[in-house]
Amino acid sequence: MNGLIISAAASGSGKTTVMLGLARAFSRSGLSVQAFKSGPDYIDPAFHTAATGRASVNLDSWAMGRDRIAGLITGHGGDLVLAEGSMGLFDGVARAGACGNGATADLAEMTGWPVVLVVDASGAAQTAAAAALGLARFRPNVRVAGVILNRVASPRHEALLRVGMQEAGLQVFGCLPRNAGTVLPERHLGLIQAEETADLQSRLDTLADLAEAHLDLPRLRNAARPSSLVGASRTVPAPAGRIALARDAAFSFVYPHLIAGWRAAGVTILPFSPLADEGPDDSADLCWLPGGYPELHAPRLAACSGFRTALRQFAETRPVHGECGGYMAMGAGLVAADGVRYEMAGLLGLETSFAKRRMNLGYRHATLDVPHLPRGVRGHEFHYATILDRPDAPLAHVTDANGDTVSETGSRRDFAGGGIATGTFFHMIAEDA
Repeated sequence: MNGLIISAAASGSGKTTVMLGLARAFSRSGLSVQAFKSGPDYIDPAFHTAATGRASVNLDSWAMGRDRIAGLITGHGGDLVLAEGSMGLFDGVARAGACGNGATADLAEMTGWPVVLVVDASGAAQTAAAAALGLARFRPNVRVAGVILNRVASPRHEALLRVGMQEAGLQVFGCLPRNAGTVLPERHLGLIQAEETADLQSRLDTLADLAEAHLDLPRLRNAARPSSLVGASRTVPAPAGRIALARDAAFSFVYPHLIAGWRAAGVTILPFSPLADEGPDDSADLCWLPGGYPELHAPRLAACSGFRTALRQFAETRPVHGECGGYMAMGAGLVAADGVRYEMAGLLGLETSFAKRRMNLGYRHATLDVPHLPRGVRGHEFHYATILDRPDAPLAHVTDANGDTVSETGSRRDFAGGGIATGTFFHMIAEDA
């Protein structure tokens, strides 16, 4: 597949809106567009999926080995690949992980897909070309195909920008004007989720209209190149044969490649909605509570006594695992931002608070010893909850990307009937190779 990587010098440059505009515009033209996301972000891929009608997949050089990335790319066909970067092009952690430090540049170097830089032109003119040229020359094996100039104030501003880019020898694929209508709504963990964004399809069409009006789509497509990275698909081992998966507005995040891999291995996924006061299917072998936003739905969750009772009964004899938001929902209580404490499921003694917010962010490596999870796991943690109490046994030894020990170990509680409740604040991306 021919592909391009959409990147920038820094977060906030407009990568996501440009990516979505291009994805929808190329899709409307009749192309089958396959989107990827570099790094552990779980919100952007849902927007990609809405824009293209095809599931977007995360590719992460710190958490995933080269063979896993190759398999994910090879396993997703299409006419054109658009891969959205994270943060700035070369931004990653200090120490390399599975096959890189998590930077978008790792993906560009591995795949050979050219990079299109989204340049935030606000507050600069010819100097923007000097910055773009520095990015283009920083790593010899990362090829920059050209730039898209974003937030251009006027025709005069555009002319000055183009003069600078011409002097730097950088191809300009187009200029996008300042337009408040292209802003997507945000909250504390990033963009409001795709499924919660009002008028999402019309917003995507607006972005596509802008791309068609201001960007040279034929030249962009011609700049795409095939990936040099190929390999067989490799999946994370499934935790059970029949998995009850919580899925609603409070529990919405699990990496698509995990679910796809489990299904490919013959696993039956049994969705249920805690917010609808549903419990896990009793025929399931394991219950999985993904991350999400229990803090935004705490009063409703606290009122769902049927869900809590069914989950407790399930955990007596079978494994229940929660990640981040799911972990908090498995705890004894959650204090919302207004200071009110709400009762949670009580499978664990965990008490968390959003009244005392503290950002927790970074890659995690964990060593575990439970039958339903891999021995070694690579993942990512991003939340604002504060732990008030964590009385249960630790689940894992956890380190960060630098190899330093992390105090948040997750929790486990074993039940007399053979069940086990486990939870972590990090989201599993892949097991150790």
